[in-house]
Amino acid sequence: MDDLRTARTTVHRVPARGVYDRAAIDAILDAAPVCHVGVVVDGQPYVMPAIHARVGDELVLHGSSASRLFRHLRSGAPACATATVVDGLVLARSAFHSSMNYRSAVVLGVAREVAQRAPKLAALEAISEHVLPGRWTDVRPPSDAELRATTVVSIRVDEASAKVRTGPPADDDADLELPVWAGVVPLELVAQPPEPDPGRVRDEPVPPYARRPPAAYLGRR
Repeated sequence: MDDLRTARTTVHRVPARGVYDRAAIDAILDAAPVCHVGVVVDGQPYVMPAIHARVGDELVLHGSSASRLFRHLRSGAPACATATVVDGLVLARSAFHSSMNYRSAVVLGVAREVAQRAPKLAALEAISEHVLPGRWTDVRPPSDAELRATTVVSIRVDEASAKVRTGPPADDDADLELPVWAGVVPLELVAQPPEPDPGRVRDEPVPPYARRPPAAYLGRR
């Protein structure tokens, strides 16, 4: 079991919730639909959401080549990527102990640009498959102009940690007799029935991967 703990990724607030093994961190990165990526731009922190995928021990991200964030990422700036899956609302008897059940991962590292055509296409395929498995083989692949307009970067998952909360509220003993309902409201991300493009010129059947059962969608893998 790989332990990815470092001084920078060690959890200090409620340390019992810290998780450092690679398998657990990989599972969170695979389950989260998006991540947030941060760099320092002109002395100021700058954080944006990005669609990602994990390919082995690397986290791959894509964005516009004109993006300020991705310009800094491809220059080799230190970066932080975070991913979170929310599993439930924890309703305690007090506001202080109310919380969420969640799985979160933090990855620290230096991004490198994926510039060669074959690995760049492979990374984009991985990102597409992370969003909806099976879609990549149906769609038109990126043109040369679209590839030039897209930056792909990779961050090795070598310095990372996860933090996980599960279970019921942790109320103070003195609050247990309060006349307040307490418990957990489970949450999950599910898909609604597919809606055809109103501008379509052909009536194509809905592909099987777009009609998957809700439990098979992101956050439950």
